[in-house]
Amino acid sequence: MDASLMVGRGTGGAAVFILIVFILLLGARSSRAQKGDGCGHTVLGVGSGSLASLGYPLSYPSNSVCEWEISVNTGHTILVRIADLDIDTNNCQVSYLRLYNGHGPGRTEIVKFCGGKERRDAVIPSEGHQVTVQFMSGPHNNGRGLFLSYTKSQHTDLITCLEKGEHFSEAEFSKFCPAGCLTDFGEVSGTIPHGYRDSSPLCLAGVHAGVVSNTLGGQISVVSSKGIPHYESSLANNVTSVPGNLSPSLFTFKTSGCYGTLGLESGVISDSQITASSEWEWGGHGKEPSVWSPTGARLKTPGRPWAAANSDIKEWIQVDLKKEKKISGITTTGSTLQEYQFYISAYEVLYSHDGQQWKPYQDIGSDKNKIFQGNTNYLQEVRNNFIPPIEARFIRICPLQWHQRIALKMELLGCQPHAARPRIFHPAAPPPRRKSTVPPLQERTTHTPNIRNTTMPPHSHDEVALVAVLVPVLVVVLTTSVLVMVCLWLWKNRKSPEVTYDLPHWERTVWWKSMKQLLPSKLDGEDCVRYSSTARVDHQRPRVEPAEYAQPLVTGTMASLGQRSTFKPEEADTPEYDAPIPPEHYHAYAEPLPASGSEYAMPIMIDRANHLSGGTLPFRGRGLVAQTDSSQSAGSAYDTPKSTSDQATHTEGQLYQVPQNTHNAPCQKKD
Repeated sequence: MDASLMVGRGTGGAAVFILIVFILLLGARSSRAQKGDGCGHTVLGVGSGSLASLGYPLSYPSNSVCEWEISVNTGHTILVRIADLDIDTNNCQVSYLRLYNGHGPGRTEIVKFCGGKERRDAVIPSEGHQVTVQFMSGPHNNGRGLFLSYTKSQHTDLITCLEKGEHFSEAEFSKFCPAGCLTDFGEVSGTIPHGYRDSSPLCLAGVHAGVVSNTLGGQISVVSSKGIPHYESSLANNVTSVPGNLSPSLFTFKTSGCYGTLGLESGVISDSQITASSEWEWGGHGKEPSVWSPTGARLKTPGRPWAAANSDIKEWIQVDLKKEKKISGITTTGSTLQEYQFYISAYEVLYSHDGQQWKPYQDIGSDKNKIFQGNTNYLQEVRNNFIPPIEARFIRICPLQWHQRIALKMELLGCQPHAARPRIFHPAAPPPRRKSTVPPLQERTTHTPNIRNTTMPPHSHDEVALVAVLVPVLVVVLTTSVLVMVCLWLWKNRKSPEVTYDLPHWERTVWWKSMKQLLPSKLDGEDCVRYSSTARVDHQRPRVEPAEYAQPLVTGTMASLGQRSTFKPEEADTPEYDAPIPPEHYHAYAEPLPASGSEYAMPIMIDRANHLSGGTLPFRGRGLVAQTDSSQSAGSAYDTPKSTSDQATHTEGQLYQVPQNTHNAPCQKKD
């Protein structure tokens, strides 16, 4: 136990007196001491600490007393926060808690508590940088006693070691943890990075996670989230977490991110960078000797670990990182071989910048080498954090205690240093000015070294500036390209005719004009004939356009009619339907047909070979010779309706007149 850190366990008045005298002789700070037979858990750190009565949280002893003298740096005041005060009596003469400003006979009382139970969260400020705490107990039946913490007045967000995650409802918050929260009665469930059960004390979990030191305390940043079904157990920084069941919530800590592996497990660190004082060779029942070399000291790598040839505290194993790194912790295991259950239970850590001069790791404010707790078995991993981190190139592990034989597998945790290690130096006189071919601008320009980080992705100001320029340029180029392509596409479609598809539509006039070109036109000298009836019908008939008959396009007699011909079919053909036609639909110049028969057009046959200009056009039907009246003019080429035997007289409206020939005269209507 060093002079700057004392832990009282109630050893009695004489032992306490001897201890105080020993501290004074060593030149320790006389303002920090404890005396009495009622002192329990006590850690008086540099700027914060925690203390408790003997036996806390169980019943404290009767008729006991303990007095603590605490102080902080000059210029600061002290905040005292009472976490728990349970005194089972109302007699303030023999059972009480008193706080004083200052030490010794000149101290003045700040406050006095006596009687009552469950006093929590009482914060008492001091007037100066020194405070005396006095706890006295008389006869009683039961009671937990006292537990309190203190810190400098600048940490107004101080919490005690008893505060748990479930006591805070915020999703994120920051608090200051005092030194001395590593207690025997605290219980932590969980581990990093999965999180801690909400029933775990915040500061004790912070020590387990490696974000604060038990001897220094520190600030913690807590993040709460939904709980998980199971919490694992692990051993880290002398705190053993226990398994836990499902909880409504959990919490974890925000860290600096300097907790990545430095390359032993991954192989980034080569075999030549791992050396040791010795290595063990063992044949095992006449077999070929096996070498337990330093190259086997890689965490989570199957095979034999490193084992020393001798069981001696002078043995060591070291790693050369090639350049200075920030080392924040170390994880170790034993042999991991069931048949060889070797492990190291305690060790020291040394570091060096050149591999020649070595310094032991010590806590701040202590002149004693820090002893790290190692493994408790050959298989389980144990983590220890360096607070503050080590910045060095070489790291050496020196075993102090072991089981059966010195054997080890390990991994270093850390990151690249963000800045060069500060060194005190006196600037030398500037050298004489020399001519240089380098431009002056480049002489004044300094370049930041490219430092790789194993835990965080590398970032550079040059890269950020380059990205800030390239991204807008690429966006503008792509946008311009798209707009140009769209404009070209629209211009091309406007220039080229659009191809549309539609159902065929025949204009009747156009169709008829094209058909008339195929039909024989009126010959020269052919007369223009009009028909008119001298009789008037009594009722108004609908006007009917004159029928136009197409001239056959072939010469001679048509041998047969097509399937869709409008002419009368062969006699052998069977009519498909027999629909009567109303009399009012009869054409004025067509031959009347029986009402019961089907109506067909009569084929007209023209012999183009015998057709003479201005002559008579002979018309013939199939199996029927056109009959002409001898009284008609030779120039007439039309058949007129004939009277049948059953028609004695013509009905009114069915009187016809023979067409008259006019030579090259305009058409005239004959009445």
